Amino acid sequence: MSPSDVHIVELDVRPHLSKKLEPFQLIMDTVKGLQHEDVFVLHAPFKPTPLLGILKMKGYSSTSERKGSDHWVTTFVHKKNKTGAKALSAMVLSGSEADSEPGSDVESASCKGHPEEQAVAIENLELLQAPTVILDNRGLEPPQPMMRTLAALERCKPGEVVLIHNDRVPVFLIEELNNLGCPYTVEDQADGTAKVRIEKG
Repeated sequence: MSPSDVHIVELDVRPHLSKKLEPFQLIMDTVKGLQHEDVFVLHAPFKPTPLLGILKMKGYSSTSERKGSDHWVTTFVHKKNKTGAKALSAMVLSGSEADSEPGSDVESASCKGHPEEQAVAIENLELLQAPTVILDNRGLEPPQPMMRTLAALERCKPGEVVLIHNDRVPVFLIEELNNLGCPYTVEDQADGTAKVRIEKG
């Protein structure tokens, strides 16, 4: 895939993450500014698996390639971009290390299929109306809390619930939940942390 074939928009979030800054909003702002004929190339220190599922819902296919121990390059092409899609397919076929994500390889299994995130006993009967995943995101560096939460939601079925406990109210996550149409409630804790109940829409 060369610049002469398609219009490429690149974003490197590694500097943001090295400063412990949350890059999710920057990524989504970049995506909002893309035209269907654009190809979006994201540089990150890890494979952005939850992001693949989010952009899949926005019509993007992707391929990820590991360039180094802390350098992943993920290329996103919109389904309406026929030229970019052909170039992406050619790149996948020619690159043995490329990890193709035609529709994202984020697991579609139910929340209950992941023991590390299985439901635990909850006294509040209201929260037992749907299978529940509990995530304690306290102490994690950005963007791990958001990415971990979105990954859990991606695995859930509509109506299932994810409960998270974060160091603070997850402002950027809440904005994305609004975009995804996922109902949520936020409960501020006495120690300054926040618990959020999210229902998969």
